Amino acid sequence: MKNIIFLSICLLLLSCSYAYDQEKINRPLEGTFKVFCTPDLYNLTTKWTNEFSALHTNVKIDVFRNTESPGEEIFDTGRNLGFISNEFYSKLDNNSLWKMVVGRDVIVPIFSSKNPFLEKIEQQGISPDELAESFNNPGQQKWGTILDNAQNDPVAYYLLNDSSFQKGIANFLNLDQTALNGIEVENGHELISQVQKKPYAIGFCRLADLQGHSNSATNENIRLLPIDRNGNGEIDYIENIYDDVNVLSRGVWIGKYPRALYNNIYSISSKKPTNKTELAFLNWILTDGQQFLLVAGYSDLVLSEIQSKIGKLNEPEVILASLDGNTVPSKSILIFIVGFIVAVFVVLDVIVYSKHKKLTARASFLFSPKIFNEDSVNVLGGLFYDKTHTWAYMEKSGVVRIGIDDFLQHITGLLTRIKMRNPGEKIKKGDQILSIIQNGKQLNINSPISGIIKSNNNLLSSNSSMVNSSPYSDGWVYMIEPTNWLREIQFLIMGKKYKEWLKIEFSRLKDFLAISLKPQSDAYAHSVFQEGGELTDGILADLGPEVWEDFQNHFIDTAS
Repeated sequence: MKNIIFLSICLLLLSCSYAYDQEKINRPLEGTFKVFCTPDLYNLTTKWTNEFSALHTNVKIDVFRNTESPGEEIFDTGRNLGFISNEFYSKLDNNSLWKMVVGRDVIVPIFSSKNPFLEKIEQQGISPDELAESFNNPGQQKWGTILDNAQNDPVAYYLLNDSSFQKGIANFLNLDQTALNGIEVENGHELISQVQKKPYAIGFCRLADLQGHSNSATNENIRLLPIDRNGNGEIDYIENIYDDVNVLSRGVWIGKYPRALYNNIYSISSKKPTNKTELAFLNWILTDGQQFLLVAGYSDLVLSEIQSKIGKLNEPEVILASLDGNTVPSKSILIFIVGFIVAVFVVLDVIVYSKHKKLTARASFLFSPKIFNEDSVNVLGGLFYDKTHTWAYMEKSGVVRIGIDDFLQHITGLLTRIKMRNPGEKIKKGDQILSIIQNGKQLNINSPISGIIKSNNNLLSSNSSMVNSSPYSDGWVYMIEPTNWLREIQFLIMGKKYKEWLKIEFSRLKDFLAISLKPQSDAYAHSVFQEGGELTDGILADLGPEVWEDFQNHFIDTAS
């Protein structure tokens, strides 16, 4: 009876919290607030506020253009929200300001796909030092100078007639702005047209010019000029972001693009916004409002970055303000209180039914960080393993059971969802057959064999963590009727060969982590490595979606 009463109280508290949150969420947007912006962002800010107010007629937003660099005193005027470019933001001394990137101004070098040295340029790239030497010595503006060979064909440089734009290029090349000897044009469309026509030309334009001109830089005879940042004479993995504008945009976000060639557009405030209408405005800017960046000559954010920012922006506050001005506990507080009470009851019950020594040993086991190495991976004999980190086993009936290997589940950490294909579907070896998801972050896994799906493991729909706890038994994924089994098992590996291959995979994994993770991110390093350089179990669990995407593209999809 005591437990029933207790649970009833918990449910009542949760339902009250939910009703409060729903009432707050469903209330129509209304009110007036003020925003300020730097002069360069006035047109964009005005467009954003006008469009948002047109959608929400009870909302009025007053825009104030700052003619001088704003300081923290700007927030004393009632203007709680601002939009500011990186040039102005870098002059602010107050590091405690809340900020969020909402767009970018990115400079990109381009060249013609008709350039006779195309293959060489895309393989080795061009370093900033080589470009700087060419700019600094007008007599050396030849392709031989920047390709370090004997080619005497002259380079024609095209630049936008924009002082701040040229300042960014000069900073990138570590040159005085006056040293930028090139043909100046008035807009990006004209510059792209000129470079298209001239095989030996190099142009500098905005990424937004390419996005507006064509969805892909590889169309219409234009290529993004790959930058050899480390000057080693080749475009290596960490520099390989120049295939198209979408890949480059993501490279900018995760820090693979030269910092001098782009400026961020920030939304800033004295503290993280909590006002419902202001939050709705910022959420709209990160979604529907992104389209107006391109119109204004700026670049929008990539989808994975937008998702990450929306998640952080909408994280619940510990305390919410009530309508009468008094503070009331938020849903998070109520859940915490209920959870705390539940924990107390559980602990009491455990104390009654368990011995203290066993509890101590169990706690020590649960909270000790686990190391991930070759000894951690369970290799089951009798299974065929594929380099997609899946396994296959033929049952006596001739149907093949497949699943995910223990190595991969140690990397992802506890899975929260499995997306599976339907029985009856035909699949080929190498086709995407399932997706494993951990708190919204996803990896796509390919099939080790060809065949027809006879059934899938329905238990995974409600308990996906079975893949973690028992990947070779209860955590199986599909039963497949094979169509080319005898031939395809020749490409699968077993036992000792699989263990030898895992050594290569651990080496590949460490190389991937060393290159992909931002060196300046102590938080990432702490999540991945323990003291002594040992890998931590569940390496990807605490890392962001950008790292999962990199892992998909440069580890899962390149397994060999």
